[in-house]
Order: sequence, then C-alpha cells, then structure tokens
Amino acid sequence: MLVLPRESRKLFKDPFGTLHRDMNTVLPELAGRIVYTVGDVVTHNLQKNGITPAIAVVDGQTMRSPCSRMPELSGECIRVKNPPGTITDDLVKALTYAVDHPPVTIMVDGEEDLAVIPLVIAAPPSSVVLYGQPREGIVLRTIDDGAKAAAKELLMQFARVGT
Repeated sequence: MLVLPRESRKLFKDPFGTLHRDMNTVLPELAGRIVYTVGDVVTHNLQKNGITPAIAVVDGQTMRSPCSRMPELSGECIRVKNPPGTITDDLVKALTYAVDHPPVTIMVDGEEDLAVIPLVIAAPPSSVVLYGQPREGIVLRTIDDGAKAAAKELLMQFARVGT
C-alpha cells in the first residue's frame, strides 16, 4: 500500500489538469474520447448529460459526507478497500483491469480521491480523466506522455508500507 505523507499533501491541492467551472464547458472536450471519472458527483453529472464513463470510481461520499446524487452503476462492479490518504495495491489492480474491460464501476470502501494518479498512468493516450475539485469545479486531464510523467512524479511522493 502507498501512503501519502502529511508533508506531501499540499502537492495535491492544485488541480491535476484543466479546471472547468461546470459540466457545460467540459462536454465539448469529451467528443470522441474514452472518458473516465473519479468521484460520485462528477460521475452523476456526466451521466445526467447522457455520457456513461468507461470507468467510474466512486465511494458514496462527497466532501466526506454521504452523496445524495449517487450515480447509476454500469457494467461490472468491483469493490476495493482504499483508506484515506492511500493508494492500495487492490485499487491499482482494479483500475488496470478496468481499463482493459470497460465499462467498470469501482466502488471504493474508504476514499477514492487519489485514484486519479494510478488511473492517469493506466489510461490510454487521448482518453480523459474527470474528477471534482471541491468548491471549484471539474478537472479534466487529457492523457498524454506529459500527464503520465506528472502522475508518476506525484506517485513518487508516496511511501510504501507493508508488502
């Protein structure tokens, strides 16, 4: 399991992609692309606009409170444990599997926020990852070599614990 040290958490406050204020500005960017989502609200809002993500990573929470807009689950559903501030090996395995077998919903027991990092690494070029930036909007990250390198750089901030 990878654990994000407290002193590195500030690196994850800024958007890891382009910040959009609402879904209407995101939708034109999605045409013809494979779309992945991390977060219940962004997944729900995308589905409300007629787009089902190839992978949806959700935890039933929004800003650490129960989510009242639970998205509809599509395709296979994989359940994984992922405590806050971590990226578990099971989460990484589920994301890698899901990229090759869409559509998949990954239901996280714990916290899904950091799933963006391994998802960007696993996702194919030209696909997009969407996630919510609390109180600010939606972050869109187009997958290219730069995105993968930046995600790997962020992953180096984590400490491995256990086996």
